[in-house]
Amino acid sequence: MARYTGPRWKLSRRLGISLSGTGKELKRPYAPGQHGPNQRRKLSEYGLQLQEKQKLRFMYGLNEKQFRSLFERAGKMKGVHGENFMKLLESRLDNLVYRLGFARTRAQARQLVVHGHITVNGKKLDRPSYLVQVGDVIGLREKSRNLTVVKEALEERSYLPEYLSFDENKLEGTYTRLPERDELPAEINERQIVEFYSR
Repeated sequence: MARYTGPRWKLSRRLGISLSGTGKELKRPYAPGQHGPNQRRKLSEYGLQLQEKQKLRFMYGLNEKQFRSLFERAGKMKGVHGENFMKLLESRLDNLVYRLGFARTRAQARQLVVHGHITVNGKKLDRPSYLVQVGDVIGLREKSRNLTVVKEALEERSYLPEYLSFDENKLEGTYTRLPERDELPAEINERQIVEFYSR
């Protein structure tokens, strides 16, 4: 299944969450379309589980194969399966570039990585799915430090998670520790996703 490239705002309204992180999509808090405000469809248990899975998948911008593969990897780790899965998603390079404020959205962060603007421990990496380890330093290549999109994104950054530290002078961020569950998206019920894949 290919990556979703359709309208993000419609998808956000359908799922009831802001995929961009700005919340602008949810000015009309109902599904898109002519009958959006009047739909009173009750979802089945399967429908709720599928919706929860789709929320998380579209939030991080993964295709189904990548998503499932990461879920299975989380199952082999010690601890709670659902929480481990969300920690792995949060540890992806494109997501941490977004969290550090180098990009306004995860899609933009993904593009920065693919185009070779991002370094990990001083080495250029162009794989958005790379899983960053605790202690790794994420930075910008020397020639990428004056990019307008990066400067604008850093100026607009309003929040830096506690599991990251950022050096304004070097324009580098360090992944100091794994995030706690309460630092991850609260609108996601990861147990539903575990149940969905356990059917």
